[in-house]
Amino acid sequence: MSPDLHRAKSLVPAAFETSLRTRMVRMASWTAFVLLTAWCLWAFGVSPARLAEGALRFGNVVSFMFPPHIWTSWAEWQEILKGLGETVAMAFMGTVLGAVVAFPLAFLGARNIMPSTWFRLTIRRGFDALRAVEQLILALIFIRAFGLGPLAGILAIAVSEVGTFSKLFSEAIENTSKKPVDGLKASGGGSMQTIRFAVLPQALPVILSIILYNFESNTRSGTILGIVGAGGIGFLLADRISAYRWPEAWTIIFLIILTVYLIDGFSGFLRKRIIGGETRKTK
Repeated sequence: MSPDLHRAKSLVPAAFETSLRTRMVRMASWTAFVLLTAWCLWAFGVSPARLAEGALRFGNVVSFMFPPHIWTSWAEWQEILKGLGETVAMAFMGTVLGAVVAFPLAFLGARNIMPSTWFRLTIRRGFDALRAVEQLILALIFIRAFGLGPLAGILAIAVSEVGTFSKLFSEAIENTSKKPVDGLKASGGGSMQTIRFAVLPQALPVILSIILYNFESNTRSGTILGIVGAGGIGFLLADRISAYRWPEAWTIIFLIILTVYLIDGFSGFLRKRIIGGETRKTK
């Protein structure tokens, strides 16, 4: 310990010690965390024996998947590829519809655009309500209303994404710099001109990046929605699993992973081009 630090500690010892209140809060927090974790493990029946038994069964299931099945006829491949195409199209249409509806709503929830606090908070609570309902539940509701098929999946993704996109878009709008806005207002620009020429150029790259990322995420979600009857590759995967055709199920899972990889790579390329190009323009 240096002489200066030792002298400072001797002069104001309280500044170098944790207060009793802080220690009590930390102790209470850790105690609550440990008790909650222990209760969850006990309530859900988690035990070493059960985990070992489950791991053994999981190993047996995985062993059934090898070697993966390779279809030999075009008709079989056509069914699988059609399912993959439906899942990707379902994710694409749901993402686009959600973004189109969320884009104008985001301005109503942005603090720097909407001055009315009560109205803005009401709109934001609406965003929260849409995000609170899981896509799977929405899919079951729309399947009941519109029947089996990709339409129910598209609507489920779109409604869910309206809440997600609206929140993320409004945050992107709020985080824009005020300097271009002040400069445009000083030169006589109106509210719409300020949004068009000062806010949107800053927020659009982030908004487009969010849309691309969520499209990739919705491709994975579309698989789950297909299992409950919304069409796509998820329906075919559930059919193979229920029939214990594990090698075919593994091949379908591998194709889903490959599709997500390709979409992720393409989305990453576009995000880099969009944000990188915008950065070069501002230099």
